[in-house]
Amino acid sequence: MQIHLSDISSSEGKSQHYSVAFEMDTITFQQGTFPVLAKEPVELTITNTGDRVLELEGSGLVTVGIPCDRCLEEVRTRIPFEFKRKLDMKLTDEERVNDLDESSYLTGYDLDVDRLVYLEVLMSWPLKVLCKEDCKGICSRCGKNLNDGPCGCVEEPKDPRMAAISDIFSKFKEV
Repeated sequence: MQIHLSDISSSEGKSQHYSVAFEMDTITFQQGTFPVLAKEPVELTITNTGDRVLELEGSGLVTVGIPCDRCLEEVRTRIPFEFKRKLDMKLTDEERVNDLDESSYLTGYDLDVDRLVYLEVLMSWPLKVLCKEDCKGICSRCGKNLNDGPCGCVEEPKDPRMAAISDIFSKFKEV
């Protein structure tokens, strides 16, 4: 959704509250495309703090389907976000392009709320997602989800020279 900021920008001390629907159905970036499973409206307050500077404050919640890092099953992941930004409306569009923070969600006097929320969700993206703490992952041979039971693949005997390293990995198993 686009919000036109000229009215607020021209009235010092003016504050406006918005409850805006997040309209994106997927989140796409280098890691892939992830479905947006649920979303709450973005609560956004825009305040003219004087000298044509606007302050944006907002919060919201998006639930995204992210694959488990071990078994690849989709996990409903809640991503709450909050932001507080200042926009200098004295800058021209060309000057704003040099200010990387504002360039992608503000064009002239138009604020792209979806783009702003998208960037906030990316900054809040979890580093690791697990379906459960003791997820067993998938078999490296047949690809079966080991949370559903053993796969039946024959485990090859381990090289005894690697026993010390295997012990270390079994204590700190992350995969």
